[in-house]
Amino acid sequence: MEFLKWLQEIRNPVCDAIFSFFTTFGEETAFILIGLLFYWCISKKQGYYLLSIGLIGTVLNQFLKLIFRIPRPWVQDKSFKIVESAREQATGYSFPSGHTQNAVGIFGGIALWNKNKAVKIISVLICVMVPLSRMYLGVHTPLDVGVSIMLSLALLFGLYPIIRKTTAEVKTMRIVFIIMTLFASAYLCFVSFYNFPANVDAENLAHGSETAYKMFGVILGLWLSFEIDTKYISFKTEAKWWVQILKLLVGLIPILIIKSALKTPLYAIIGNEFLADGIRYFLIAIVAGFIWPMTFKYWNKLAEPKKGAENGTK
Repeated sequence: MEFLKWLQEIRNPVCDAIFSFFTTFGEETAFILIGLLFYWCISKKQGYYLLSIGLIGTVLNQFLKLIFRIPRPWVQDKSFKIVESAREQATGYSFPSGHTQNAVGIFGGIALWNKNKAVKIISVLICVMVPLSRMYLGVHTPLDVGVSIMLSLALLFGLYPIIRKTTAEVKTMRIVFIIMTLFASAYLCFVSFYNFPANVDAENLAHGSETAYKMFGVILGLWLSFEIDTKYISFKTEAKWWVQILKLLVGLIPILIIKSALKTPLYAIIGNEFLADGIRYFLIAIVAGFIWPMTFKYWNKLAEPKKGAENGTK
């Protein structure tokens, strides 16, 4: 807490804005956007690598949150003040840091996978700035971000040789999906059947349960998408640069509709909000995983020269 209090003393509007900007790279929206960018437009294999790191990391992170149940810094010390703009995204227990887990896992994975120096430098910068931002904003302690960094590094270096260097891609990815499903199932059973003590924070427990259903749904949806794409679609990520932009921007529309607009109707229809969240994220995964990629061959035709132009006719 002493380090956080020192950071509190040096806060100013400029630094508040800078660190608030960098902390967004650890949010769920950034994870979805970056994951889909690589999966749809750059490298399907690298997309699976980054998504696997993010999903396994989230499950492990949430497991630890509910096992240790460490309160946020401002709960531990009533005199401590946070940057208020960060409060909305500071959900669940404090240990370990979910934003740090996401950012170091995803951007660390990008830095490890790619040889481009500029990409590496930018990715490493984000890996450094997001953990710092979580402490500067006052929502996490050094222990919170330190453990998350170690978990993320273990995942990105552990999965790298398995996914990057393997030749039997289908078999390997199927094993990875089995592992992810087992992790997600274990976490779902934990939040559903574990006898938590009476003093457990109800709001934090609800957040952990919500995440359990979301992760289970999205992993199942992504696995189903992988199997369907492997057998029937085999979509290609290559396209003209402007086609890539259209693919990404237009493809995000149904994803955001399911993520936001479908939330309330599903709650009303299903009744159980946690189950509805699981279904909602399952739908996000199958739309992103194979339904939208089925359109890619048509998008690529937009970039093909017309027959008259190709033959040089007037």
